[in-house]
Amino acid sequence: MRTGKSDISGWLVRPAGGHLWAVLVTVLAASAAHAARTVPGGGMDNAIVVRAARTWLAGGSPYDDPHFLYLPSAVLAAVPQALLPGAVLRVLVPCAVTVLLALAWACALLLHRVPLGSRLAALGLTALALGFAPFGHLVLLGNWTVTATVALPLALLLASRGRWTGAGAVIGAAVALKPLLAPVVLLFLFAGRRRALMAAVLVPALASGAAALAMPDPAGFFTRTLPFLLHGDDGFVRLYEASPAAVLPRLGVPPALAQGLAAVAACAGVLCAYRRWRRADPGPLRLAETGAGLMLSAFLVSRPSYDHYLLVALPLLLAGLPYAGSVARGVWFWIALVPQVPGLTWPWLESERRRAFRDAFTLCVLAVTVARQALTGPGGAGGRVPPGRAPEPERAPAAPF
Repeated sequence: MRTGKSDISGWLVRPAGGHLWAVLVTVLAASAAHAARTVPGGGMDNAIVVRAARTWLAGGSPYDDPHFLYLPSAVLAAVPQALLPGAVLRVLVPCAVTVLLALAWACALLLHRVPLGSRLAALGLTALALGFAPFGHLVLLGNWTVTATVALPLALLLASRGRWTGAGAVIGAAVALKPLLAPVVLLFLFAGRRRALMAAVLVPALASGAAALAMPDPAGFFTRTLPFLLHGDDGFVRLYEASPAAVLPRLGVPPALAQGLAAVAACAGVLCAYRRWRRADPGPLRLAETGAGLMLSAFLVSRPSYDHYLLVALPLLLAGLPYAGSVARGVWFWIALVPQVPGLTWPWLESERRRAFRDAFTLCVLAVTVARQALTGPGGAGGRVPPGRAPEPERAPAAPF
């Protein structure tokens, strides 16, 4: 992308110095080490999955635990972890989550044709680790959301290279582990990619069907987990949910009205994502913003919807920073992230049980920002990309920091 000498884009895509990489490695290592020292067993959420696998190995039903919100195929995928001792999981899980988050960032950069050795590569991941609280939360929790954070940019990267069926298989594999990326099948509908759609549906269906046959309660996901997800009636979970459907009732809005408003907002977001796809301008922003828009729309209405879900969409948007007209060039993108700065104390929202209000602000503002971008086009976000041209990352010689 050639945006002129005065634009920060050229500086961002130039090679990073060794000191920037040293800072990044130090930050990531410290984050993983803190999680390993703080949380026994490899994270609270990961422990739920491991416990479910151990229950199945002992002959029980993993769906006896109402907080196990995964498809049957995830039980088999968790068996290797269930066989490992807790001392190993305590170190392995935060390290694995950190590596996967770095891989997700790398895929997002490749999608946007930004060099992996660039300053944006080093500074962007450092900023996520230091300045975006859900990053640290995900490492601490060891939640399998991390598989979705990798799968979405990887799938979009494959799609950008014409490998749509492979993209569908990646989404399907991620859904088989955790159904978080199910809304992305709409992208395959938008694009008219039937094979990709079939792969995204058949992979988790076949994997879960085969795994369910080995369960003592084959229909447990449908009889126990789905009702839990649809009603969201768990008092503990509700305190940490970021969707308007969960937050508005805490402000006195009737639950039915809150759910209706969230559903309307989600439908509007999907329509905006479709509008974004139909605006078939060249370059990677089309895939990134459509995919991110679909996921943010789903998070508005899904139950549960946690702060670390934002990491599914945020790297895709942040990696587009060097492009004139990208969402990350808009001021509201950065305003949305302010409540997620670690260590920043907000009056009346200091309690962990009230941080859902901050998370809801970030989710809603990001969703509206992406939707507005879909409707108004790149010209309203900091510059217009010339029609008919796909911007390319600027290649420049190495320069000191």
